[in-house]
Amino acid sequence: MSFSERELLARLIQCEAGGEGDIGMRAVASVIMNRVNVSVGEYSRISQGGSIRNIIFQNGQFDCVRENIKNEYNPQNIYNMRPTEVHYNIADWAIAGNRINEVGTCLWYMNPFVPTCPNTFPYNGSGELHTRIIEHCFYRPTPLYETT
Repeated sequence: MSFSERELLARLIQCEAGGEGDIGMRAVASVIMNRVNVSVGEYSRISQGGSIRNIIFQNGQFDCVRENIKNEYNPQNIYNMRPTEVHYNIADWAIAGNRINEVGTCLWYMNPFVPTCPNTFPYNGSGELHTRIIEHCFYRPTPLYETT
């Protein structure tokens, strides 16, 4: 079964930030759509002009897309998600071009599972800490990103 891009985005929102309330889910959706629409660097090439599917399924990006992690079944994956109206509404909101201001141009987020955020992520220096929203740290691109 092939899911629509809207369905995939709703499932990813639920999986990645379903426990972080409206702002946490909108923040994650904003980053996904920033990647879809960025005009330079790695994500520009991956999205091939705006493919949400390509961004979501880019290898190594989202644990929620992986059915196995470290050779063990990952029960929290997008195939097991059952999005509700709120997840679809946020997906529609993001697809329509909306973003939350707190995220700005961020292209990455991560949950450090500790109270503080690393200053850079990914660790190659292409992202710098911008803000923290609920459990996730958000990173905007540095000039190094354009060379990726």
